[in-house]
Amino acid sequence: MSSALKVLDAVFVTTATKASQWPREPVPEVAFVGRSNVGKSSMINTLAQRNKLVRVSNTPGRTRTLNFFDVTMESHAKKRVVRLCDLPGYGFAKVSKVEREDWHHMINEYLSERHTLKVIVSIIDAEVGPTADDVAMLDFLQGTPPKILVVGTKIDRIGKSYRKPRLQELAKKLEVPIEAVVGFSATERIGVSDVWNRLLATVDGRG
Repeated sequence: MSSALKVLDAVFVTTATKASQWPREPVPEVAFVGRSNVGKSSMINTLAQRNKLVRVSNTPGRTRTLNFFDVTMESHAKKRVVRLCDLPGYGFAKVSKVEREDWHHMINEYLSERHTLKVIVSIIDAEVGPTADDVAMLDFLQGTPPKILVVGTKIDRIGKSYRKPRLQELAKKLEVPIEAVVGFSATERIGVSDVWNRLLATVDGRG
């Protein structure tokens, strides 16, 4: 992370399954969506500079609620709080149909109606590429008010000379501008400052 960006603190706020349980403070929020096992929890932990802020599990579909975290940052000598919301991973079939429907309602309600939500981070496995579920989710997100940042995670698994072409390929397949796609690796901490800069610029109305 660049010297202009510094994480001062990161804490768990609350868990929610419905609108009445959402945090009420007017803090700008960033939501993270992605299929199960895409590296979402590791990404949030890396951005927050905390190893165990979000529990990382080897069991797909473990996150079944909306989990909110507050990250206190210093950006260009300005102290600020950004709230992160970790959404359940999609594309995992080993749950009941009723439970999947409940998840879909919970997620759709939050993404469509949360007024403090400024940015949605759509996480794609850069090595695997977008799945049908990823494309369907992005189609849905483009109909919601918040802006979208696509992050190609696990970029460290791709050779350095192939990373830029892979991100361009992701942008083409998802039909989004290449400027809206960022490479990221929790393992090698690639793209941490870039992601934060994009998120803060959007929160501040500059992006």
